[in-house]
Order: sequence, then C-alpha cells, then structure tokens
Amino acid sequence: AAQNKDTVDTAAGAGTLKSLAAALQAAGLVQTLKGPGPITVFAPTDEAFAKIPKADLDALLKDKVKLTAVLSYHVFAGNANSGDLRQLKDLSTVQGGRIKIDASKGLKVDAATVVKADVPASNGIIHVIDTVLIPK
Repeated sequence: AAQNKDTVDTAAGAGTLKSLAAALQAAGLVQTLKGPGPITVFAPTDEAFAKIPKADLDALLKDKVKLTAVLSYHVFAGNANSGDLRQLKDLSTVQGGRIKIDASKGLKVDAATVVKADVPASNGIIHVIDTVLIPK
C-alpha cells in the first residue's frame, strides 16, 4: 500500500534522518521534495551526517548554493526501486551529476551503502544510505 506521507514527511518520521530534514529546510528544498514526483531520494542517516567534521558540516549548512547542490545530488527524478538500481551502472541526479551504482556486494551508490531500500512514500521511494554523497 502506498504511503500517504511524501518523501520529506516519511524521512522526518523515520527518526534517524533528522539531519537530512534540517538540511533540506536550510537549503529551501522541502517544497521541491514535497512535489508530485515521482522522485527517488537517497537519504543519509544522522550517522552519515555525523561522519562529516562538524566545522565542514556547519559551513555546508550555511552555504545554501553548495548545500542545495549536495542535497539535489541525492535525488533522482523518477521511481528507481532497488531492483531497478541493480540493473544500472549509474543514475543521473537532479543536481546534474551521476551517481555510480554497484550491486556486486549489497547495494552501493558512490561510496555509500544502502542500509534500508525501498521505503515507500506517496511521491516516490526512499533508500536510506550510510554516507552523505558529495558531487564531484
């Protein structure tokens, strides 16, 4: 059954994605991710954000342009479930870059491992990841 919560509300309700929710707010991307979709969001956990040195993270949260680029690198315009991802070598992001996909051992996107795949939302899918993706 499809969730009646969009990707933002689903992430906010997950309890382990508070940093992502705060970052989306800081970047002004909440409305974008509440759109009709479909979108696929690679959602870094709070632990993923905690891996970034605090000074770097604080600087990123203050730099709206860079923050928007980083966060939009976590979004694919379309539905891509884990089965779809396993068929692909890479995926273009809303940011414009491409994330590499490696399904040889579990499911990896760039340097991140998908820790929880296929979380349904009303306007797309969330894949929870253990590392913040940084566009090249």
